[in-house]
Amino acid sequence: MTVGIISHHRCSRHNMGDHHPESPQRMGAIQDQLIRSGLEYVIHQYDATPIAREIIELAHDKKYIDYIFDNAPKEGMFRVDDDTSMNPESLPAALLSAGAAINAVDLVMDKTLSAVFCATRPPGHHAEYDKGMGFCFFNNIAIAAAYAKKKYQLERVAILDFDVHHGNGTENIVKNKTGYLFCSTYQYPFFPFEMQESNTPPIINTPLPATTKGPEFRQAITENWLPALHKFKPQLILISAGFDAHIEDEMSQISLTESDYRWVTDEIKIIADQYAEGRIVSMLEGGYALNALGRSVVEHVKGLIGS
Repeated sequence: MTVGIISHHRCSRHNMGDHHPESPQRMGAIQDQLIRSGLEYVIHQYDATPIAREIIELAHDKKYIDYIFDNAPKEGMFRVDDDTSMNPESLPAALLSAGAAINAVDLVMDKTLSAVFCATRPPGHHAEYDKGMGFCFFNNIAIAAAYAKKKYQLERVAILDFDVHHGNGTENIVKNKTGYLFCSTYQYPFFPFEMQESNTPPIINTPLPATTKGPEFRQAITENWLPALHKFKPQLILISAGFDAHIEDEMSQISLTESDYRWVTDEIKIIADQYAEGRIVSMLEGGYALNALGRSVVEHVKGLIGS
């Protein structure tokens, strides 16, 4: 088995404005670095397929889904919140981004691949059960988790989020459900501001001060995530892979590097190999310094490969 990448060119057509950080150029930056690294020759690449509405309903309120579909513009823009807007290509991109997560779950569960990275946008981890926010419309990772549990009858699914922002939407969707472990590191205080620290499963919220560098990040993962994961013994690991804690990314003040993203991926892979038959699905979340984003994704994918 090997590692795959799922993407789609239409994900680059979603555009929230010329100066918006969640820009179409993110896709090109990732692809350029994958080509430069030579990884595109050793990984399997797939086109995402759009998700069906009934699968979105596994994680979102039907009225909210209708709201997004009914307000998807044929021209111009529709604003979901202060920093989240739809152009005419946004809904197709969101359906492909969520669809990639479903494609990835199927590929690892049928053992076609051991791990998958979904290089798609828009991201999803801020989208709550009945509300979109923070650049996100549908919560790709939460939908994937619910789908995996329902279709494959998994009893234990872990969701790990190392984006610099707390995965509030994911927590909102899974916190009162059984069979989940959700672990999130994030800068605090920082958007979305409302999270609460927790070291009690099923929610492991680990806030990091703005002064955090690689050693402190690694210590937080080692002390908070790894013991909980060993105790939980996940059958599938899903990753909200945000790279906006990179030292070059102006979105935050935390100072991680590519080596830190490789380290956390290596640690996750050890857990996956031990308990989940190596099954990992990783979804792109944040990361807005384009060159750093591409380099970080390369190291993340190398970690998934184990090279």
